[in-house]
Amino acid sequence: MLIKIMIIGLLMLMVYNLFKALFTMNKNDPDQPPMTKFIGRRVITSVVIILLLLVGIFTGLITPNPRPY
Repeated sequence: MLIKIMIIGLLMLMVYNLFKALFTMNKNDPDQPPMTKFIGRRVITSVVIILLLLVGIFTGLITPNPRPY
């Protein structure tokens, strides 16, 4: 259950960084951090989610759906 909560939290963090990059791109404020900072965080978050899912599947914490054939 803990791994699922962590995945949901990371997905929310990814969406937050996506919207933060959108607002940074639209403002064009030189004092704000660059948009690539937030996009990079989003990419790192997605890599962590994929690794967390793989570890969860291999250790048996998450059971994937059975194959349809």
